[in-house]
Amino acid sequence: MRMPQPFMIRALIFDLDNCLASAKEVGTELYEPAFAAIRSANHGTVPEDKLQQAFADVWQHPFDWVATRYGFSEEMLTAGWRKLKTVEVTRPLHGYRDLSILAELEAQRFLVTSGFRRLQKSKIKALNLSSLFTAIYVDAIDDPDRLGKAMLFRRIMEEFALATPEILIVGDNADSEIEAGNRLGIKTVQILRPGVSQASNATFHIYSLADLDKLLTCSRTDEA
Repeated sequence: MRMPQPFMIRALIFDLDNCLASAKEVGTELYEPAFAAIRSANHGTVPEDKLQQAFADVWQHPFDWVATRYGFSEEMLTAGWRKLKTVEVTRPLHGYRDLSILAELEAQRFLVTSGFRRLQKSKIKALNLSSLFTAIYVDAIDDPDRLGKAMLFRRIMEEFALATPEILIVGDNADSEIEAGNRLGIKTVQILRPGVSQASNATFHIYSLADLDKLLTCSRTDEA
């Protein structure tokens, strides 16, 4: 982690999947009916090796992003969408081992997570996260009036009177929350969880929430 220049942080905006909890903690079997439906609707549109790559990417990216990236037909998209829209987690989840550090971070905490609304809300409940955040937002890909992460970040800034230098965006995905934060001029922190490749577009890189606490300590020291 490189040392930051002076800045003052009042708020942290977190991603969920592969940031606070592994996307695969829900169990790969949860997605199997959707994968089977997509494969059945494929009819040779996407070669098998590419289809396997697409299924692997579902654990790193929202389904609509994956479908566009790999050229799913409308039939494939619809088949997967119908299955995934109804999926939910019904057992407790634990998240990464450093999750307990969240409560110790001296800043307002917000959660912004992308995916199907029912599934993301069930993950939040299974992880028992609600009490740890000032506010939680689901960037639901199945909502007809979806705002997207950048607009939700703007909403947080407006509703809680936060300026860009007072915020850190914390996540794993260079194409999602990191890119959205950069567009808004907000400093971004990529957390390098297992399987996450380091991206060049993040302001900082960390390996655990303990490293994030060190960034906040620097912030408070610089402010003093």
